[in-house]
Amino acid sequence: MSEQDTDLRDIPWWGGASAAAAPLLLVGGMMSAAELQPPGFAIFSGTVSSLAGEGAAYSWVMTLTFAIVGVLDIVTAVALRAAALGGRVVLAGAGIAGLLVAAFPEHIGGSLIHACWAGAGFGGLILWPVFAVRRGADVPWVLRASACYSVTAVLALLTVWFAVEQATRGAEMGVAERLAGVAQTFWPLVVVLSARREHETAAKLAEECTDGG
Repeated sequence: MSEQDTDLRDIPWWGGASAAAAPLLLVGGMMSAAELQPPGFAIFSGTVSSLAGEGAAYSWVMTLTFAIVGVLDIVTAVALRAAALGGRVVLAGAGIAGLLVAAFPEHIGGSLIHACWAGAGFGGLILWPVFAVRRGADVPWVLRASACYSVTAVLALLTVWFAVEQATRGAEMGVAERLAGVAQTFWPLVVVLSARREHETAAKLAEECTDGG
């Protein structure tokens, strides 16, 4: 194993912190914002965007959540040196889209600009694993083509489910959106943890070889 490969897997602590904080904050923000709504709010069919939109109670809670999660995605992209540059750029772009979703909340009756940035964010979080693929014997399993293509397919299916529920105003629209969003936000953490674990394993093996020599 080359020294360069080992360095690429050595994700800085702040990258691990941002990757771990993003899904936790997203779930906490969604739960808190929903809890603050009037009793008539339909948690299973109501969208996350509506929690930050016009007419929502304490809309700033979900708006702030969108913004902070977007920043965390950007920080994770910067730290994730084990991934190919294209994937990191797409992940950072998804984070920027999240900031713009917060800047342009949903209005009553719909908002085209909000929908465009939300779609860009969803698309980036779905597709970034494909652009993050690396090849080589020492590449972490989460960055191999098979894993990246598989997770993109799963994330895409969850998003299609949400899109169908949204188009038909289905009773589980909110559930579908939340599952898709949490899954998309959780995958960068899986990649970071895998890369760091393989780096630590490689460093330990190198140390044992040195001691044995």
